[in-house]
Amino acid sequence: MPFTNNFIDPNANNSAKGNLNFFRNSKVQGLMKKIKLQIALTTKKASEDYAPMEEGSEAHWEVVQRILFLYAKLNPGQGYVQGMNEIIGPIYYTFATDPNSEWRGNNRHSFMIFCSQFLDIPEHAEADCFFCFTNLMSEIRDFFIKSLDDAESGIKRLMARLCTELKLHDPSVFQRLQQQELQPQYYSFRWLTLLLSQEFPLPDVVRIWDSLFADEKRFSFLIFICCAMIV
Repeated sequence: MPFTNNFIDPNANNSAKGNLNFFRNSKVQGLMKKIKLQIALTTKKASEDYAPMEEGSEAHWEVVQRILFLYAKLNPGQGYVQGMNEIIGPIYYTFATDPNSEWRGNNRHSFMIFCSQFLDIPEHAEADCFFCFTNLMSEIRDFFIKSLDDAESGIKRLMARLCTELKLHDPSVFQRLQQQELQPQYYSFRWLTLLLSQEFPLPDVVRIWDSLFADEKRFSFLIFICCAMIV
């Protein structure tokens, strides 16, 4: 059963309308604005033109916004952090462009993430995306919590592993970076935190992720890719 607009729509004319005060809460509105802003920045990266949508239709970015909002409310200790919109993008794109029309709905056109000019939201893409995004975040959530940067599962430990790998495979480059005082957070923080989702075109990201998620030692594999990008 896919999620619907009425699930979080404060203006919906249904029995859930009693929760209107919840959506008028300043913190909730602030969260929605924050998520919408980050998604808007993502859509500006695309060169495709937008086409007007028919009344009652829903854009793909609205689906993504809803998923991120629900995740933030279900995980108040973490909330929404900048970059989660980049993580969810390839996931939603993959489900929404499923070649099996039974799973993706009736949209017969191909589209780029967040930039579709067509009207139908794939029937199961939202629910599947929410499930997979939640499970992925359970593995990388510590990357988005600053207080855990120095923990075993934190981002600083992962960057340290990258430096060790780089020193092993290309000592001259490692030494050069040291001489230039180029700390790993200057170049690898985004690579590791966003799982390279911003470093390659979307089809390449999907291909990398296919191998990444198939590997039980996926973070070691991620470090190997990052090391190869440097050397």
